[in-house]
Amino acid sequence: MDLAGDVHPGPTAGRARAEPGRAAPGAPRAAPSGHRADFDRTRAAEAAHGADQGAAVNVKDVRRLDRVIIRFAGDSGDGMQLTGDRFTSETASFGNDLSTLPNFPAEIRAPAGTLPGVSSFQLHFADHDILTPGDAPNVLVAMNPAALKANIADVPRGAEIIVNTDEFTKRAMQKVGYATSPLEDGSLDGYSVHPVPLTALTVEALKEFELSRKDAGRSKNMFALGLLSWMYHRPTEGTEKFLKSKFAKKPQIAEANIAAFRAGWNFGETTEDFAVSYEVAPAASAFPTGTYRNISGNLALSYGLIAASRQADLPLYLGSYPITPASDILHELSKHKNFGVRTFQAEDEIAGIGAALGAAFGGSLAVTTTSGPGVALKSETIGLAVSLELPLLVVDIQRGGPSTGLPTKTEQADLLQAMYGRNGEAPVPVVAPRTPADCFDAAIEAARIAITYRTPVFLLSDGYLANGSEPWRIPEIDQLPDLRTQFASGPNHTEADGTEVFWPYKRDAKTLARPWAIPGTPGLEHRIGGIEKQDGTGNISYDPANHEFMVRTRQAKIDGIEVPDLEVDDASGEANTLVLGWGSTYGPITAAVRRLRTAGELIAQAHLRHLNPFPRNLGEVLGRYDKVVIPEMNLGQLATLIRARYLVDARSYNQVNGMPFKAEQLATALKEAIHG
Repeated sequence: MDLAGDVHPGPTAGRARAEPGRAAPGAPRAAPSGHRADFDRTRAAEAAHGADQGAAVNVKDVRRLDRVIIRFAGDSGDGMQLTGDRFTSETASFGNDLSTLPNFPAEIRAPAGTLPGVSSFQLHFADHDILTPGDAPNVLVAMNPAALKANIADVPRGAEIIVNTDEFTKRAMQKVGYATSPLEDGSLDGYSVHPVPLTALTVEALKEFELSRKDAGRSKNMFALGLLSWMYHRPTEGTEKFLKSKFAKKPQIAEANIAAFRAGWNFGETTEDFAVSYEVAPAASAFPTGTYRNISGNLALSYGLIAASRQADLPLYLGSYPITPASDILHELSKHKNFGVRTFQAEDEIAGIGAALGAAFGGSLAVTTTSGPGVALKSETIGLAVSLELPLLVVDIQRGGPSTGLPTKTEQADLLQAMYGRNGEAPVPVVAPRTPADCFDAAIEAARIAITYRTPVFLLSDGYLANGSEPWRIPEIDQLPDLRTQFASGPNHTEADGTEVFWPYKRDAKTLARPWAIPGTPGLEHRIGGIEKQDGTGNISYDPANHEFMVRTRQAKIDGIEVPDLEVDDASGEANTLVLGWGSTYGPITAAVRRLRTAGELIAQAHLRHLNPFPRNLGEVLGRYDKVVIPEMNLGQLATLIRARYLVDARSYNQVNGMPFKAEQLATALKEAIHG
């Protein structure tokens, strides 16, 4: 199955290959030509040329680092997400491990130059395996005063700040509360500041294209990308190909952006302000052998849904209404009709899930995607799916709430809504991915449960996973589970008089799943609807005893779902503190645990994928430890469930500021818990 996208080989297939565009340390490097072979061919010749020319050559120091955190920040119209995405793509193709954190305003177009309008993209890349987008940037690229002011608090002393001086006008600074220029008043003392007139340099580089100053200035993000690509020895061929493809219908714009990109590279090579460039080697030892690509959580989830439908041999149907941050799944799946995918953009959330449930009745792998506010609207139909006992995937990409809340910020506050947000006793399984790449596997697991047990299933991702990205090892087809199921094809029950009939609610003895009967199959006509069914026959029933039996049976079906035991990472076997997490807290928790263990602390870690039902061994695991700490991006929803179910005095550590945890922050809190 080829789902498109840039890929690169694993370590034994060339992942640790030579770096395009890099000369030997101490020798000059060629300006980007867009061809990797050209870069490689210039090395020996230019190194020899440098030796012959001696002092005539501009020799710059090259320092090797094991990891770097870069943050691009600017106005929401400055192209920071595109810039970060291109730097990420080249970093992935080069072979580094990476993790990203896009951060953008909720408004479609916030007022230019204001703090609410700042958009940023943070990338952490390394020569070893990493788990988070980093706590604090080593490099901040600030395109205007608002970007500087909004991000400076996160930047540690000694870090590098590249500032677009052209935007530091009196009016622009006053707009964000700068009484004096931070570039002149000493407030940036202690940082390594590089004042660069990015706009003016870009306009000068594009003179030959006869663009207006405003149009030429729009390419300043490509100038900045070229400069950072030079600083960190990033490949350039992919970006140039991308620009040619993106602006294929506007070749002059494509060439202008490429010229700005190359001008940024050349500026880094020639200016005296940047005397050092940096190397971060590929993370060859961090990955198992295989073919990798950079992938975001929403893209991985989309591919997982397609893979699940192929493994189930069912058409994939998505009934959805656009909502941040879930809309990318609708956009992506709409591109894959060749895989039997049908997408329907409904007029509202209720229509979207109604259409999906109808598709499930018709024999499709049915999906609806949304975020927290949409789940609230879909709740009645989810209850109907529980009553009908049909497979349906409800994908909730969580965001900050309540109500409209923080549409572009992340949160984990929909867990209790997923568990209990319906009238009556309407239990549903809940599955949560832990990293962007893991969204692929979580989607397949959710589909397995839905198809096997004939139930709606919640898949709880969040904005951090949805928009963040990391390397993903593309699986082999034979590694994917077989999800094929049998539709009902004839009578399944014999009456007392010997008559063979079809009972739509006659259950599988092991799974308690009812038959999946496709409409139009002769002899399998049956009644559906939200009113309580009689056990077996599916006829309408108001009998109290039958209702209690059906309620308990639906609950028993969910309780009986087979899920893997919880794995515990307790390297020493002597820890008395367990940190338990779920969802996107995996990266920060794991990074914090690593820091504590390096410092000699004893701590165990476990992470839940299945939140309903819990793994069978969860109670036993919790009982091994004197202290249990549960970090969550909510006010303690999992902790509430754990305390109620297992009577464990679980301690909550909570954050609801719209941003993921920082590793150092968690390490400090966990250390206090160990010794508290």
